[in-house]
Amino acid sequence: MFQPPVFCEDRIEVINEMIRTHPFASIISMQEGEIVADHIPLIMHPELSTLGNLRGHMGRGNPIGKKLDETIEVLVIFQGPHHYITPTWYPSKKEHEKVVPTWNYIVVHARGKIKLHDDTDWILSHLTELTHRKEGGRKEPWKVSDAPDDFISRQLRGIIGIEIEITSFQATWKTSQNKTEEDNQGVVDGLKTEKTDAATTMAACVYERSR
Repeated sequence: MFQPPVFCEDRIEVINEMIRTHPFASIISMQEGEIVADHIPLIMHPELSTLGNLRGHMGRGNPIGKKLDETIEVLVIFQGPHHYITPTWYPSKKEHEKVVPTWNYIVVHARGKIKLHDDTDWILSHLTELTHRKEGGRKEPWKVSDAPDDFISRQLRGIIGIEIEITSFQATWKTSQNKTEEDNQGVVDGLKTEKTDAATTMAACVYERSR
């Protein structure tokens, strides 16, 4: 992706945290000469390799299990917060009118090769980890072991595990870093007036990057 240096993020711990908080990913792969996109949650395991491994699962009926070109790396896209930015929020508009709308966003691209897992123990371990991470903070967290064993066994037969050892990252934090301090503050103030979760989140991102 096109990435001006001012918006580049290369700190692994920052990238990993973004993936942890926005795990729903798009996996772009080549299958029998066609570009295919699949959309699933992926868990980052930074301890498994230099840049970390992504683990997930898909339905066994997904063609990726038979059609994946294993010689080509896949592209995994994690989409973070994003929001439209109106030029009316820039104080500089009153000075020279040389402003235009834009879109702020945070996105991470990861590349690597997919390894498919048929082993039910591997899949069960992954599902246990996935539910633990997403259920852990709840008042009554659900566990895989809450469901009957025979039911879980049938579910496991219907899915395949996916693991991607990451070979490279490309991360963009486009949050008004190319604007003046005054225009940055104008964006933060303007986003706060929107009174939506998306706007509030982006306001915090812009504020953090402008400090």
